[in-house]
Parts: sequence; structure tokens; C-alpha cells
Amino acid sequence: MDDGISRGTREWLLIAAMTTLVWLPRLLVVGALIGSAVLFGLWALALQPIAVGLLVGLVKDRRDGARLPGRVVRPGEEPELTELVRDVAERLGFRAPLLVRVVPVPQAALGPVKVSGVRAFALLLGLPLLRGLSAAQLAAVVAHELAHEQHVSDRRRAWLAASREALADRLDGRFRPLAPLAAPLLRASQRRAWAPELAADADAARVAGTAAARGALELTGPLDAAFEALGGRWLAGLDEENAYPADFYEAFDAAFEDPYVARRAARVAAESDALDPYAAASHPPFAQRVAALPDSGGEGSYGGDGPVPLRGAKEIERWCAAALAGLDGTDDLKPVRILATDPERYFRPAEEDLAELLAATRRDTRAEALAAALDTVADGTWPRLARRLEPGLRWAPPAARASVARTVVAGCVGRVVSHALLDAGWEYQGRWLSGVVTAPDGTTVLDVHDMVATALDTGDPGPVRELLRTAAGTEVVA
Repeated sequence: MDDGISRGTREWLLIAAMTTLVWLPRLLVVGALIGSAVLFGLWALALQPIAVGLLVGLVKDRRDGARLPGRVVRPGEEPELTELVRDVAERLGFRAPLLVRVVPVPQAALGPVKVSGVRAFALLLGLPLLRGLSAAQLAAVVAHELAHEQHVSDRRRAWLAASREALADRLDGRFRPLAPLAAPLLRASQRRAWAPELAADADAARVAGTAAARGALELTGPLDAAFEALGGRWLAGLDEENAYPADFYEAFDAAFEDPYVARRAARVAAESDALDPYAAASHPPFAQRVAALPDSGGEGSYGGDGPVPLRGAKEIERWCAAALAGLDGTDDLKPVRILATDPERYFRPAEEDLAELLAATRRDTRAEALAAALDTVADGTWPRLARRLEPGLRWAPPAARASVARTVVAGCVGRVVSHALLDAGWEYQGRWLSGVVTAPDGTTVLDVHDMVATALDTGDPGPVRELLRTAAGTEVVA
């Protein structure tokens, strides 16, 4: 048998197996209902689950198809962005009509839509990407999305991606009975699913240049990690009705320029990239993507190091900030400025962290709790401490528990250590991270979260103990 045919046959078999596994629980339930109904002669009841399922599917498809996310970009209003997208599409030979829409989050995506009965595509571009990437890097992102669609346009690759995504969705939640069967299928199909991503990266490098493609890859992961961490706290801090963070993107830009924020975001992105317990990741690891990029100077010329100008930047920012807060433009919106608010409003209260650590270590004072927590680091029993801090950890996939446990312990213990230093006269280094503090004389800046994480990795809590002894007083750790 020809290698190409053999490969294609294997992919169709994988698609069939994954699709069957996705539908297996529903088929078993429906089969049991139909069998019971037929057994008792209730034919109408036997047909009811099928009819209801078809109706729900039709309604969902119509509802989802009628709603497009984001804010529309009209060519006359944003000529520079429109021209960039048009130029990239022409270089790739992408002929389908494109609707460009701006979304509030740092992501990019391309999806099929119908406009007046004509098949088109909606290109979603996140405002943080438009603000944070250079024009060439943005061109690389656009090129990747358009090229990816070209590489999965054949039926087999599209079905492979769809069946993998559907099966991966079944592995969310606490109960994953399909995991023993799903993981081998996902693992066997992952390299095949990654091929279009790597090919799209190569096309992005050809259009925008290898440096731009690499720069876009380096920025998008950390941007997303920082956005999720900081944006989540800022939005949770909006306690007024119809309030929205008017300077959200200004504050985010300022935060991402902080080297401590950027470094932590890069670390979180890398850890998330490596965490793939079921081989369900749709994209290859960052290092593999960068290594696979071809050496190319790029065909297009997309300006200097600055982002693409947005003529309606203020209105777009306002719309996106309101959308993040769950509001729309018709509401009586109340602007709240993050940069004018006490940063501690967006930090987790010290009392909550201490209460959690006291309960998890079963101690009565902060000094005793920190001593007990650092003892678990020294003797290697800190995963047990993590389960006490986060009982839901037992529901995490086994392959991911160690990484999640490390994050839980480093976060809680790091924040409690930071609070001890603050009580001893230290100060927050900036307004973004509660775990980065400055000594009273201003000569020392420490990322306490990093210190605790390093202690977990090495099994040596000595530097943390010494810090508490010398900087916060011997009463902090017994």
C-alpha cells in the first residue's frame, strides 16, 4: 500500500475511533432509553430523545452562527490594519472574503461565516496583540491564521482537528472515565494535528520574516498569561454596578513593561505549554515551533518596530473594556481607573492567605505555620500540604498534579512570606505583583514567589528561612 494512502487510512481510523468515543456515553444513554421504551412498547418515548437532540442541535447551530464576537473593523475607518490584512492575504493567495473584528483578549482566530449567503471568514484579532505587537509581528500572526485555514481545508485534516477537540473537551471536569481510552488516541493523532500548525508558522515566516514570526511566538504566550492573571483580578475588583475599567489596556501595557511581570508571565506560559497530560494540546510546544521556523527575511514590508496605527483606538478600547466587564455600549457605564486605585484593592487579602495556611498546617500562628510549611519543603511532603490548601487537586489529571501542587504551595506560602516582610517594613516593588517586595532601604528587590518555587524545586528552604530570620525577625519562624 502506498505510504500516502496508508497514512490517510490511519488518520481516518483515528478520526472514527475518536468520534465514536466522543459519542459513546450519549449513545449508551440513548440506547438504554430506546431499548427500555421498545421493551415496553412505548415507541413515542423511544423517538423522543432523538427528536429532542436534533432540535437542540439545530437551535444551537443557528444561535451560534448568528452571533459574531468582537467589534467590526471597517476598511474606511482603519485603513492601515485593513491594508496589512489584505497584503498578507494576497501573499498567501487567500481569496475568500475576510471580516476583521477586534476582540478584548490577546488571541487571534479565524472562522467561517456566511454574509448574505456568501461564504466568508471572520478574522478575530485581540486588542492586546494590536497594541503589543509590531506591524511585522502582527502580520506573522495574521499569516499564521490564514495559512492554517489553507492547510486544514481538506476534509481529513478538518475532521481530525474537530474530533481531537471534541474528545479533549470530554476530559474536562472532575470525572474522566474516557481518559484511559482517549489519551492513547490523542497521543497517536497529535503529531498529525500539529503538522498544519508548523506549516502555518513556516508560511508566517515567509510572509513577515523569521524574526517577526519568532517575536510573535515569544510574546503571545506571556501576553495571554499576564492578561489572565492581572485582568482577572482587576475585573473581580469592580464592585460597582455598570462599572468598567476605563484604563484597562493602558494599565495592562504598563504592567507588562514591568520586568517582574514579564518574567513571571513568561514562566507561567512555559509551564502551561509543557503541561499536556493527555496529549490534547492543539499546538506544538513553543521551543519546537521556534526551532522549526525556516530562515527567511520575509516577503512583505510592514514598517518599523511600532504597532499598526488604530484611528479609532479610544473607542475600540472603551468597547473592549466594557465587553470585558460584561457590559455593552447601551448601558450607563461608570468608568473606573485602575491606575488611580489603591493597588492593594486588587491583591488577595493577607488574612485569607494566612487563614488557609494555618488550616492546612494545623498551626495557630503565622510563625508556626511558616515553619511547618518550610519543613514540608525540606522533607519532600509538600504535595500533601498542597492537597490541604487545594482539596480539588485530587481531581487534577495524575500527570499534572505535581505541577499544579507546586503552583498552589508557591503561591500561598510566597504570599504569606511577603506579608511577613511587609509587616517588617518592606514595601511592594510595584502595583502589579503582591509577591515582589522592596527592602526598607530600597537596595534589595525580591520576588518571594520565585524564592519559594526555587525552594520547592531544590528541596532547600534555607534561603527562605534565612530571609525571614534576617529581614522579618526571628519571631516569624520558630
